[in-house]
Amino acid sequence: MSIVVGDIAALVKEPSGRPSDRAVRFWAWNAAVGWTVFAALQVLWMLVADAWTQPLHLAGLGLTLVAAVVHVAVMPRWRFRVHRWEITDDAIFVRSGWFTQETRVAPIARLQTVDSRRGFLMRMMGLTSVTITTASSAGALTIHALDDAVAREVVAVLAEVAQHSEGDAT
Repeated sequence: MSIVVGDIAALVKEPSGRPSDRAVRFWAWNAAVGWTVFAALQVLWMLVADAWTQPLHLAGLGLTLVAAVVHVAVMPRWRFRVHRWEITDDAIFVRSGWFTQETRVAPIARLQTVDSRRGFLMRMMGLTSVTITTASSAGALTIHALDDAVAREVVAVLAEVAQHSEGDAT
């Protein structure tokens, strides 16, 4: 059996693109908001059920707070070390995740749409995520937490590539 290594295979080693440096702060804030809502609901339940003195409820609240602190402290930095992306003339490479990591390589010829997303917290921090839909059953690829200017450039480049790509991306 013969294996041919081309340009796309070279990307699997280490793509050069990274999220914005502000991504760590964004992911930390995003996680903190989620944990705050969860802890507030837990406290509300304890108030309604008059369970402030029950050891099981107090232990549950304590575990929630410990899990929240660990998650907010560890996850953003871990994700930043994992997330990578690169766009070449031949393919789009995206590696993402933190606990479960996913690596995807999509040929440029399969590109169908390019979308950008900026939620409220992302806009406050000057970040944008770019989603690339391809003719793949695995779903879209997302490049997370780019600086706004970088995201605009990525969208422009991919739109140009899509416009000049031959075929119907299927």
